[in-house]
Amino acid sequence: MAKVPRVKLGSQGLEVSAQGLGCMGMSAFYGTPKPEPDMINLIHHAINAGVTFLDTSDVYGPKTNEMLLGKALKGGMREKVELATKFGIKYDGAWEVNGDPAYVRAACEASLQRLGVDCIDLYYQHRIDTRVPIEITMGELKKLVEEGKIKYVGLSEASASTIRRAHVVHPITAVQLEWSLWSRDVEQEIIPTCRELGIGIVAYSPLGRGFFSSGSKMIEKLEDNDFRKNLPRLQPENLEHNKILYERVNELAKKKGCTTSQLALAWVHHQGNDVVPIPGTTKIENLEQNIGALSVKLPPEEMAELESIASADSVKGARYGPDLTTYVDSETPPLSSWKA
Repeated sequence: MAKVPRVKLGSQGLEVSAQGLGCMGMSAFYGTPKPEPDMINLIHHAINAGVTFLDTSDVYGPKTNEMLLGKALKGGMREKVELATKFGIKYDGAWEVNGDPAYVRAACEASLQRLGVDCIDLYYQHRIDTRVPIEITMGELKKLVEEGKIKYVGLSEASASTIRRAHVVHPITAVQLEWSLWSRDVEQEIIPTCRELGIGIVAYSPLGRGFFSSGSKMIEKLEDNDFRKNLPRLQPENLEHNKILYERVNELAKKKGCTTSQLALAWVHHQGNDVVPIPGTTKIENLEQNIGALSVKLPPEEMAELESIASADSVKGARYGPDLTTYVDSETPPLSSWKA
């Protein structure tokens, strides 16, 4: 298998594999956590294949996914990877987002310990705290960079204006957001802002949370405790409509001699060298299929065809249910309002 190429992520000096590995589903949200030895084996397989950009968060598990990565990176593996984790989402009976400086520091220290490392390569604010000015949160992250606890700073699901304000305090290396053939709203304002500021783009759920792997059939395979069962786009009233998108992408994939998921992933890869998708998987064969998407070439006319299939009205249903506090495209209060 061809080696996965390396790319510069953002303009601050971070270099990563052109495709990353989202590790969330190994431990959380997508049904029963998978056996630890199998997941460590999968992570090692990814690293040996050149997928070295690993993505986790303290809320995955919670905490258990970071601990899994800590075990997987023992014995010389740490030096081979670019490790990204996140802080900011807490679950204490209800979802809460926290960007308070004392919490930022405590979360970072705890993540370092669970991961068994002395420095995190890329540390994201997982969601934006709408009560704390972004400048205050970023001020603490800047201190953590100066202390050598983190190398680079990222934001996830932040609005364009929040990204701009944060970038003034300390350069943002990457913004993580949902981007795929069925989530394209970020193209209007957030992607252009990142490009203007030299910020890398990390696309999570590039396969539409598995929808582009098996279409509407995926619902039948989901366990009862899989949070995707509650996503509006996968509810019966929307799924009938959304199935058409999958079928049309599937037809194109057949013509190209690749799988539907490879075509969907190749579309994200073709958005530019500043975009790194991080598909998640728990199976080695799916990992290899995802790496294969790097070899799928899409000339402009095929990109245009895919984009006409996946236009704004081709998907029914919101990205999340109303019960989930996502703070997508969210603002923080002005700095002048802050009373420490």
